[in-house]
Amino acid sequence: MGQKKKLLGWALAAAAAVAAGLFLSDSPSRPEPQAQAPERPARSEPQSTAQGLGLPSRDGLSRPRGDLFATPPPPARPKAERSKAVAEPAPPPQPVAPPMPYRVAGQVVHNGPPRVVLARDDRVFFVAEGDLLEGGYRVESIRPEGVTLVYMPLDQRQHLAAASALQIPGGARSPSAPAPEVAQPKGVRGGDARPAQVRWEGPTHVQAGSEFEVSLKITSDQAVRSSPLQLSYDAKVLEPVAVRAGEFYAEGSFTYRVNPGSIFVGASGKGGVPADAEFLVVTFKPIRSGATTELKLASLVLQGARGALVHEPLAAFRTSISQ
Repeated sequence: MGQKKKLLGWALAAAAAVAAGLFLSDSPSRPEPQAQAPERPARSEPQSTAQGLGLPSRDGLSRPRGDLFATPPPPARPKAERSKAVAEPAPPPQPVAPPMPYRVAGQVVHNGPPRVVLARDDRVFFVAEGDLLEGGYRVESIRPEGVTLVYMPLDQRQHLAAASALQIPGGARSPSAPAPEVAQPKGVRGGDARPAQVRWEGPTHVQAGSEFEVSLKITSDQAVRSSPLQLSYDAKVLEPVAVRAGEFYAEGSFTYRVNPGSIFVGASGKGGVPADAEFLVVTFKPIRSGATTELKLASLVLQGARGALVHEPLAAFRTSISQ
């Protein structure tokens, strides 16, 4: 009996609980107050599923990404090479004059401006201050110690030392002063060889208006390669008609220049040994009768294999002119 009462009490309690639950479910729900949470920075809400499934737009394949046949760019150079390329290039070297082609071969003595004989290869030149030479050179000055040439393209000066003191005409010398000594040509010492002999060959009497020839002959024990020389004559009595090389220089080089009263000659050959050889032939025409005139060897330089050769002095050639 007691057991039945317990079961009946539990059944009633269960029924009451079910009825209370039904009652509460039917009444309107009221939101419970919630504690205000601190504000948080708004975050971007993820897109909807529909938007999230969309694919980004892509460029079409029709636009080329580059030239398929273009040359690839060069590889990057090291930093050291780049700095070297940026550095300024070194300045070019200063231009210099070519090797001097001239040398002093001798001197000339006359009353005009001083002149010297310059040699280049197998040719000789009689020059004065201010003369222009081949190769762009100009004679700036002539001094006893040598000659100064200017290479005009670069305005550079070069000095040619003389083998011996040049006898440049200068100021007047006192009659009591001793004559200057003439230095012996370089390359020949006393006793090495006999001095060369020089002589004239020509008529001693000529007729006015008729041409005649005078030749210069030389004999030497040593070979002679060149012989620049100067002749002087009286321009009031004689007129030069022709100047030609003698047989000794027939196959060599021969140049000359005629000034009133002077003849400058430059001759060179193979370097044979002259034996009474004809060096030079000059043709004159007498222009005044009844006079005796002279032809002088003002200067002569005999160039041999070892330098200048000594020669004996030569007296003037004289001839009388008749009507």
